[in-house]
Amino acid sequence: MLEISRHGAGPFRFSGHESFACRYAWLPKAYRAITHDPALFSDDERSMVELGIGKNMVRSLRFWVDAMGVASPSGERGHRPTEFGDAVFAEYGADPYLEDERTLWLLHWNLSSRAAPALFAWAHMLGEWSYPEFTRSEALDSFRRRSVSLGNTHSDVTLGQHLDVFLHTYVGTQGAKVAIEDSLDGPLVGLKLIVPAGERRNASGRWETVYAFRREPKPDITDAVFEYCLSDFWDRSAPGEATLSLRAVATAAGSPGQVFKLAEDDVRQRLEAISRRPGASLRYQPSAVQGMVLREGDRLSLAKVYGD
Repeated sequence: MLEISRHGAGPFRFSGHESFACRYAWLPKAYRAITHDPALFSDDERSMVELGIGKNMVRSLRFWVDAMGVASPSGERGHRPTEFGDAVFAEYGADPYLEDERTLWLLHWNLSSRAAPALFAWAHMLGEWSYPEFTRSEALDSFRRRSVSLGNTHSDVTLGQHLDVFLHTYVGTQGAKVAIEDSLDGPLVGLKLIVPAGERRNASGRWETVYAFRREPKPDITDAVFEYCLSDFWDRSAPGEATLSLRAVATAAGSPGQVFKLAEDDVRQRLEAISRRPGASLRYQPSAVQGMVLREGDRLSLAKVYGD
C-alpha cells in the first residue's frame, strides 16, 4: 500500500498565462479552431484574426488549452486535440458548448492535478496550503518563501500575477474587485470552490478580502466524476500499486480529496457508494486502522462519466 507524498521540488510553471485567467468562450472556440487548423497557434497574427482576440490573449489561450488538457503540442508548433478534448468538445461530444457542470469539474481536475509541468499556484494552494482560508498578502508571502526554497528568483510581480490569475480563475470579478477591463469571468468561477469570506487587516493595517475554500460536500461532483478522477490520479501517481489508502485519496497532493476540497469523511462515503455500484472500477475496504481502495475491473470511461 502506497502513501503518496506531497509535491516535491517541482518542476513548476509560474507564467505563460500572460496574466489572463481563462475566459468562458475560449476553450470551445480554441478546440474548433485547432480541429480545422492544427498549426493555428504557430502564427500569432493568424490566430488573432481567427479567434478575434489580441496577441497576448492568443498566447494566454494557448497556455490554457494545454493546461486544461483540451489540446497538446504536436509537431512543429502545432496542436492536436486530446482524447479529453475530443470527447467533450467535438460537434457530437458530451459538452461542446461548456454547459455541463461535470465538464467544469473535469477541467478543474486537469488544471489542478494533470498539468505538466504543474502550475505553481495550483500545486501550492490546493496541495500544500494547510489553512481553510487566506488573504492575498498571506498567500503571496507563502509564495515567496516556497519559491526561494525551490531555488527560484521570481520577482514579486511574477508571483503576484500568478496568484491573481489563480484567484480570478475561481472568484468572480465582483468579489475579486478587479478593474472593469478584467471583468469577464471564466468557466470555473461557477464552481464556487473559493469564496470571499469577509475582510481582515493585514500587517500594514490595510483591510483585505479573506478567501475561503468551500469544503462542504459537493453533490455536483458526481460519483462517476470522482471515480474517473481517482483512477486517473492512481494511474499517474502509483501505477504499479494494487491499493491506495483512504488518507492518500483524501489528502495527497493532486488527489481528488485535495483538488476538490472534500473532507475525508465525504471521500469515504463516496468510495462506499462507488463500491456498491455493479461494475465499479474501484472497491473500498474499510478498516479500523486505515481504509484501503482496491482496483476492480476496467477504468471508467469519459462516456460513462457523462452517461451516469
